[in-house]
Amino acid sequence: MHSFAPYARKATLSLLVLALPLSVGLGTNATAVAPAQAPGGDSHAPQIGALTKNVLTVHGKRFKDSNGNGRLDRYEDWRLSAEQRAADLVTRMTLQEKAGLMLADSLNMGSSRSCPAGPGNGLLCETGNGKSGAEATFGTTKRIQDLGERYFIIRDNPTAKDLATWINRVQEVAENTRLGIPAMMVSNPRNHVNPDQAFGISEATGQFSTWPGTLGLAATADPALVKEFAQIAAKEWVASGIHKGYMYQADVATEPRWTRVSGTFGESPQLVAEITKSLVEGFQGKKLDPDGVSMTVKHFPGDGAVDKGLDPHFAPGRFATYPTPGSLTKYQLPSFEAAIKAGTTSIMSYYNAPSNALSVPQLKGGAPFEEVGGAYNKAIITDLLRKQLGFKGYVNTDSGIMTTTPWGVEDLTVPQRYAKALNAGSNLFSVTGDPALLVQAVTSGLAPESKLTESAQMLLTELFRTGAFENPYVDPGRAQAIATDPASQAKADDANRKSVVLLRNDRGLLPLTDGKARSGKLFVEVVTKTGGAAQTEALKALIRRTDPSVVLTDNLDEATHALVWARPNTFTVSDAEGQSLELNADTGIDVARIKAIEAAAPTALAVNLTNPWIIKDIEAGAAAVLGTFDVKSEALLDVVRGRFAPTGKLPITLPADKHAVDISKPDVPGYDEGPGYVYRDHNGTAYGLGYGASYRTVR
Repeated sequence: MHSFAPYARKATLSLLVLALPLSVGLGTNATAVAPAQAPGGDSHAPQIGALTKNVLTVHGKRFKDSNGNGRLDRYEDWRLSAEQRAADLVTRMTLQEKAGLMLADSLNMGSSRSCPAGPGNGLLCETGNGKSGAEATFGTTKRIQDLGERYFIIRDNPTAKDLATWINRVQEVAENTRLGIPAMMVSNPRNHVNPDQAFGISEATGQFSTWPGTLGLAATADPALVKEFAQIAAKEWVASGIHKGYMYQADVATEPRWTRVSGTFGESPQLVAEITKSLVEGFQGKKLDPDGVSMTVKHFPGDGAVDKGLDPHFAPGRFATYPTPGSLTKYQLPSFEAAIKAGTTSIMSYYNAPSNALSVPQLKGGAPFEEVGGAYNKAIITDLLRKQLGFKGYVNTDSGIMTTTPWGVEDLTVPQRYAKALNAGSNLFSVTGDPALLVQAVTSGLAPESKLTESAQMLLTELFRTGAFENPYVDPGRAQAIATDPASQAKADDANRKSVVLLRNDRGLLPLTDGKARSGKLFVEVVTKTGGAAQTEALKALIRRTDPSVVLTDNLDEATHALVWARPNTFTVSDAEGQSLELNADTGIDVARIKAIEAAAPTALAVNLTNPWIIKDIEAGAAAVLGTFDVKSEALLDVVRGRFAPTGKLPITLPADKHAVDISKPDVPGYDEGPGYVYRDHNGTAYGLGYGASYRTVR
């Protein structure tokens, strides 16, 4: 048992009462303790952590008196199943409390740059944004105590210790409410190399063990390694107080221009399905329990088939397109079927509104799509996901569908949108503020309260399975130790190395042996849209610090060899043309500069393949070519220097040219586009799905 000073406020004193099974003895408040054991019928009693509520003793067993009524109620009895407890608790909730539970909104720490300034801010952000309606946010205590909110999305990137300390305080506020329902802290991925942190996608990096990007994990072609990653990350998250993840993207990358290819596991439905299974099993376990992180696999039924790669967060990219017969079933659904079979707790619907004009029939019986966003689409959520695929969990909408992305329902009021989404089968609404509008959907007769009851019971079942009703508190010191465990980072470092793909080495430049390094001079440059000079200096500093045998030069004229790392960024040409995959100033790549370096010295060219870029203009002049997928610099250097023989395989197909991209089908993976789609180097080698070369390590 762990003890920690901030929560050792009151001693525990319980009385043993010999009476009926639900008779109780009243005790004083308990101190917070280590995470609870699996609740719901387990023969081992869970540890109880209470700061503001009493602890009851029944026949020598301890229970938290969550509602403070002095007796053991069914929902407080950890001997019952999570489902039984949820069924009891939901009957005790008001309409307002059910509605509050069904909103998952961003929550910032009091010290966050995103927390509005206010005199009440301390550890908690107690200031709202001053807006009204669905876009309103309020202070932490008001949201928990008055509005009934419990699902909170973490957007900050603190240390594990600070994160745990803050979450403990949030949980204390939640415990001190009428029913004592704990908070569910939610996060997007936090364990990957992430040079371009983006709101709603991946806001955090560097505080837990740091693994390659998701495409990088796919490039290892090792689902067992991915499961080990998930188990390690889950341990870190749970130690810090996080039990739910908005992750991972099971979307298959069928449209190469799509802005979110970098968050996928590539274009192979089979590999993505295997990885998705590994992730669910690794994070949740066989069944969600206090040691697991509840998974929200996204974005059903597959966000990759978008029009011209445009972003569905914005109106021009709102359409999902399926021009190929059978593509939805063949390419988009297998990974979600794998998630369902593995037992994912929840699934997130996509923003997109499927377009009939841009598609051929895909639904059962050839039925046309209802051209509304996924959260509002009954044929997608109820008929396809629940009835056809057999999903039994709950549906979590993507962020802001009530306000910023109400595709196809723009003419409806917010209460009407809630009603339509509820009737379609949505259960939890992300990034929307005041629950009053959801309450209004019921009180005005647009939707029955039974829809809220059903959803609330699903969410409570999830909360009970995490053990948070028994003890939501964590030890900040332990959280930090687990987050910075060298053994975990050693595993992550190995995955970083395994993610690097060798595409070409026909001039024998690699590996850059000690002999080559000592006898010559290496020129190093990072080429990207912004911050290239700083990134170059950081890479050179790393080489000087960790690899002193390498002689660096800033004079290209005296360089005997060079290392160039091209790091492109996505760019929207126009709404009509869509995203660009060409390497130029728009995507942040100075092609002339790279060609000049390649002409001056034999060059090892690394390209960060966050999308399947068109690389022909810079590939041809290089002596060796590598693909990276948001990887640690140390891993790239280990491969270049021969300390690790490259083993990575392309998780995506690189296209031959712009024409190949323009005529490709948005719902078909690159490997199935035909032989003219794939890029071939001067040796005729195709840089297609699964390709990767290697060489021997140098000792």
